[in-house]
Amino acid sequence: MAPAPQNLKPLTALRFFAAVWVVGYHYWPALTPAARPMWENKGYLGVELFFVLSGFILSHVYLEAFGEKRLDYKGFIWARLSRVYPLHLATLIGLGALGLAAMAIGASTGDKLLVWSSLPAQFLMLQAWGLGQSGGWNHPSWSISAEWFAYLTFPAFAFAAWSLRNRPWLAVGLAAGLMIVLDAVFQRTAGFALTEATLRWGALRIVPCFALGCATYLLWRAQPLRTARVAQAASALSVGAVAAAAALGAPDVLLVLLFGALIYSLGSLSTAGSRRLTAPAWVWLGEVSFALYMVCIPWLLVVTNGVRVALHAPAEPLPVVFGVLLVAGVLPVAALAHHLIELPARKAMRKMSGFKLLSGAPAATAPAA
Repeated sequence: MAPAPQNLKPLTALRFFAAVWVVGYHYWPALTPAARPMWENKGYLGVELFFVLSGFILSHVYLEAFGEKRLDYKGFIWARLSRVYPLHLATLIGLGALGLAAMAIGASTGDKLLVWSSLPAQFLMLQAWGLGQSGGWNHPSWSISAEWFAYLTFPAFAFAAWSLRNRPWLAVGLAAGLMIVLDAVFQRTAGFALTEATLRWGALRIVPCFALGCATYLLWRAQPLRTARVAQAASALSVGAVAAAAALGAPDVLLVLLFGALIYSLGSLSTAGSRRLTAPAWVWLGEVSFALYMVCIPWLLVVTNGVRVALHAPAEPLPVVFGVLLVAGVLPVAALAHHLIELPARKAMRKMSGFKLLSGAPAATAPAA
């Protein structure tokens, strides 16, 4: 059996920063009447960072097994389902309970929460496939639906990546070209940027990002940065480039391409022996990032509706003390969701499965992702 792929801890930590960027984008209007600064106005691109990172990590864990015909597709899909579905389902149930409780006490959560017509698509994680366009429930979960699309079609991405494994620069060029062309065609056709698509075209939005992540993995696999000093310098340069591009309002496509460079550089920290972003605290924050992303809107609804009910006051912007509660409370809530729901449910689903991730290896010993 092939050894488990190396744990790239800096990329786990990167997930936390991506989640915080998205959370800041959603929370800004509730915290201050001031317009978002440009760098935060690009916070929705934290989702693109997740998408590119997902393509990279899944290629890192599974591409070689796919190419050598050792990957069990059913086991792969079950592992991915156990990764995202329990917390998604829990947030659906929690928001349903929140909405019904608000109705019971005569409070209003608006008409954008309990949208029953979209519940089947939400339940099946199909809301970003053009189904359930009436929205409602936990809006950020559209990206989980898009991820689900990428998981189901992973063999197509893996086939293309495996075919180009000895030509990584060509793979990166083709992925970048796909992103540029698809974004231009989509914007001309739909009237808005692909990076702004959610319920209507979210499943398409992930495609060029996931492909870029797969191609970036091929480049990192073939030509990683070899020394810690070079990897650290490249990582700092990539972070600076992303920050500057966001602050200057650069085109979304350019920022997404810079995400590929950032992931390549941070991935090289591990192969070069650097200990940057490998401390347990950073890794834990990265592991909690999915829960942070999933609970940020439910927690926002709890706080803002609590202000409306308790103070009979407008919830945007929040009074200072409640703004502090909103920001300071979201990570502890996410940590509870991660440790009490996400991790136990994932472990239980993987234990109950008789599927294998890799042929000849039981699921319990296959590499986790």
